[in-house]
Amino acid sequence: MNMWQVESLYREKGYLAICGADEAGAGPLAGPVYAAAVLLPFGLDLPGVDDSKKLTEKKREALFPLIQEAAISWAVTSISPQEIDQTDILKARLKAMDLAISQLDPRADFALIDGNRDKGITLPHAAVVKGDSKSLNIAAASILAKVSRDRHMLELDALYPQYGFARHKGYPTKAHYEAIRRFGPSPVHRMTFLRKFYAQEGQP
Repeated sequence: MNMWQVESLYREKGYLAICGADEAGAGPLAGPVYAAAVLLPFGLDLPGVDDSKKLTEKKREALFPLIQEAAISWAVTSISPQEIDQTDILKARLKAMDLAISQLDPRADFALIDGNRDKGITLPHAAVVKGDSKSLNIAAASILAKVSRDRHMLELDALYPQYGFARHKGYPTKAHYEAIRRFGPSPVHRMTFLRKFYAQEGQP
């Protein structure tokens, strides 16, 4: 697939600096949600760049500096577990992407947003379903967001080693639930994400 088809469509409408934005960490029980925005030179060939979920951790780490070097501009942002609890994960995801887009320097004049939700994105934009497999800018953003979040979860693992964040990155695994049962939630857990778990455990 041509990973520049979506950008080509909006270039025909007069936009020249088209970035991609994606997030990582919507599903975990702990840690921030991260987002990245990337503005690549139009038509660039970046072998190996794809949806971050299709790549190994080693491959994502290798591509991370290559994307940074190749980009006209890039930015990574995050929203804390506390703010996720105060609002909701959808608003947090979109806020993180909007922040990343706003921090690009040079700025973009149009943004491609991964997914089908785009409320709160302030720059002219389009939502692209499965965008990380259709747009090189979005795919690059997915890698920057995922690698940045995984690195942060390793830092949190050093602070809270009993939860195993280095292994599961905060996602809801059996071992993660067992650790929460044993030690209770940490300051970086999303309490709204644990409501169903505690309800099943018979706790308020």
